[in-house]
Amino acid sequence: MEANISDLSFKPENYFQCDRSEMLKYIPVGAKTTLEFGCGLGGFSDMVKKKFGAEVWAVEVDMRASEQAAKILDRVINADAIDSIKEIPDDYFDCIIFIDILEHLADPYSLLIAVKEKLTKKGVVVASIPNARYYRNYIDFAIKGNWDYQDAGTLDKTHLRFFTHNSILKMFHNLGFEVLLMEGIHPTKNKKLRLLNILLFKALEDLKFLQFAAVVRPKGR
Repeated sequence: MEANISDLSFKPENYFQCDRSEMLKYIPVGAKTTLEFGCGLGGFSDMVKKKFGAEVWAVEVDMRASEQAAKILDRVINADAIDSIKEIPDDYFDCIIFIDILEHLADPYSLLIAVKEKLTKKGVVVASIPNARYYRNYIDFAIKGNWDYQDAGTLDKTHLRFFTHNSILKMFHNLGFEVLLMEGIHPTKNKKLRLLNILLFKALEDLKFLQFAAVVRPKGR
């Protein structure tokens, strides 16, 4: 897909309605209240609501998407992520969710620090973050010398931050989070990469994954 770089506000019709049901397994079974940043049309939080019977809140900056999400979720705040913090109660959520949203923010670090106060004592943060070292990107950049933005995906033209396995771990550690779980999701089936990875004693293991899923909590809890 060729990116329309002249209009950074342009999004494909299906941009706000990705399923992401594979992330449900990371939501704590006992979660009674959840908050999702960048909920799009609300599909994922709606699945959380139906599966766990949770009270689900969300934040969505796109007005049209937030209006649709508000029809199926308990509360939707139409605001920029940082601006929404003042409308979110402290010590209220058992799970705060970031599904491919942190990379869209100029300052995801301040947001992650701010949401600590919004978590209950047992609360966790669940995040899905695109892998900048995904093998297709790695080949394009390291071998072909390309860094071509797209309308969606790891090189989405609206991404402001890029992460790798190591940088994700460092980010959470430096911000005062304990990483409870971190694993790659959506692995490639590319046979050449798998063979090369074996020959190099799994030195290229992180290149296999399109994204990483993480479950973290503030240290000391």
